[in-house]
Amino acid sequence: MDLGELAARLDQAADRVGPEIQRTVRHQADRLRDAIRQNASGRPGPNVITGRYRESWTVVEFPVANGGGADVGTNAPQGRRLELGFYDMTDSLGRHYFQPPFPHVEPAVSELSPRYEQAFRAALGDIFGGA
Repeated sequence: MDLGELAARLDQAADRVGPEIQRTVRHQADRLRDAIRQNASGRPGPNVITGRYRESWTVVEFPVANGGGADVGTNAPQGRRLELGFYDMTDSLGRHYFQPPFPHVEPAVSELSPRYEQAFRAALGDIFGGA
């Protein structure tokens, strides 16, 4: 391979970096949201009463130079209290709680974290292997 061919292949690979990283981020964020929802479907996580809390978990994508990012979260007011517990405290409405934690986010993050590196290595392999 001569230098001209190498430069052309590197240019072609560079054009694929942003879209491939964005696709990988989106996929991993969806997997995290799904794992959190699964963990919020009963013990040891929170029990399901109406399903609204579980469905409140969303993925919001945002642009990043040469790629993309995503926030996985909930706007449900009970989210932090369910994950971390609320020990012998009174909330802003005067309600008294003694609620143990029902972790559902941290276990999902811990389970999927090792797979993130693998996913991005595979994305790089797709970019440079297919260039």
